[in-house]
Amino acid sequence: QAQFVESGGGLVQAGGSLRLSCVVSGVAFNTKDMAWYRQALGKEREMVASITPSGLIINRADSVKGRFTISRDNTKNTIYLRMNSLKPEDTAVYYCHFRNPSGSWGQGTQVTVSS
Repeated sequence: QAQFVESGGGLVQAGGSLRLSCVVSGVAFNTKDMAWYRQALGKEREMVASITPSGLIINRADSVKGRFTISRDNTKNTIYLRMNSLKPEDTAVYYCHFRNPSGSWGQGTQVTVSS
């Protein structure tokens, strides 16, 4: 069964940057479309960005275009989310999973953006 371990979150001021990482195990990582998701308090989880096994970006939410970049390193079974120009509305728990998620989720990493 696939496992996901997210890291890199924290508290940052508006306009700041963070880079999230997610190490994936238990699956043939280099064959999977992957994605970052986020869930703000009281809201449903939403997909932020997704990426093909070869590193092509499939899509990004309109709210993060021009600010967030997804990438991956297949040699490390890791995907990344570079987040620039952070806004308070980006505050959420961020998760990684397959682009078509099934199975359990990791614990996520909390991102808090102060105004």
